[in-house]
Amino acid sequence: MKVAVLGAGAIGAYVGASLHRAGAEVHLIARGAHLRAMRESGVRVVSPRGDFTARPHATDDPAEVGPVDHVFLGLKANQYASAGPLLEPMLHERTSLIAAQNGIPWWYFHGVPGPHAGKRIESVDPGGAVSAVLPPERAIGCVVYAATEIAEPGVIRHLEGTRLSIGEPDGTLSRRCRDFADAMIAGGLKCPVEPELRNDIWVKLMGNIAFNPISALARATMAAICRHDNTRALVVEMMRETLDVAAALGVRPEISIERRLAGAERTGEHKTSTLQDLEKGKPLELDAILAAVVELAELAGVAVPTLRVVNALADLLNAHVTPPPQLAAAPGGVR
Repeated sequence: MKVAVLGAGAIGAYVGASLHRAGAEVHLIARGAHLRAMRESGVRVVSPRGDFTARPHATDDPAEVGPVDHVFLGLKANQYASAGPLLEPMLHERTSLIAAQNGIPWWYFHGVPGPHAGKRIESVDPGGAVSAVLPPERAIGCVVYAATEIAEPGVIRHLEGTRLSIGEPDGTLSRRCRDFADAMIAGGLKCPVEPELRNDIWVKLMGNIAFNPISALARATMAAICRHDNTRALVVEMMRETLDVAAALGVRPEISIERRLAGAERTGEHKTSTLQDLEKGKPLELDAILAAVVELAELAGVAVPTLRVVNALADLLNAHVTPPPQLAAAPGGVR
């Protein structure tokens, strides 16, 4: 099996290192100091489950890689539409695209029957720009429950969890999903193939849709949001409205708001990825997490007044994100 990881950051490099130690041919695509460190010393994973080092090929040029069986996308969702030139050299007719993204994916209505079959969600696929680069028929869904961070260039700190659920948009248990899952499991990860992956999407989304924008607006950690009575109540209301939208679309996640809150509170003084991006002056990845759900609510005829207010505030905040001088001058491309 030949796998390219496009955007070999914290999750991408962790997955790539795990697949490499399972015997897969892995190519990590990154840039900057992180790429230099991986070229020189490989990927060092520091984990409570045991440290290890893997030395897959690392490059900033996808043309060096050539066609692969799977591309694991570690990019932010707001980078997908511009990823075409990076992807093109790595695709053959059967290459799958496995997107490790938070929120509602661009392929959400692909492969399912019903009144919304094949509908494009403007918030995550504006004008079809993402579908043009990432054809939905190539997509394998992926919901990441593992938590990792780049401790220093070339060093990935695994914090908790090893589960990455995957699934076909049409719910079939395909050979390509089974093969990828087998390689992930051989590398020490949990990788269930879920026929109802949309359930996982909404379970993960319940936390992201509330904590990510609130953390950025309030500059607060997850534990701080839970401890404060008013923001805790706001989280509950946002989760309730999110479940209403999911139900209207035929999905009923098997998790309670109380359990989701308790899980978030246990993470302690953790800064969400959205707050981290804000502090670094990076664009906030909230279209797929929040704006898409507001769009789906309108499509399904569900009232979501709280989500609409928070979305408006977060959108204004995002419009005024200013990168620090060193980031403003940095070239674009793979993170």
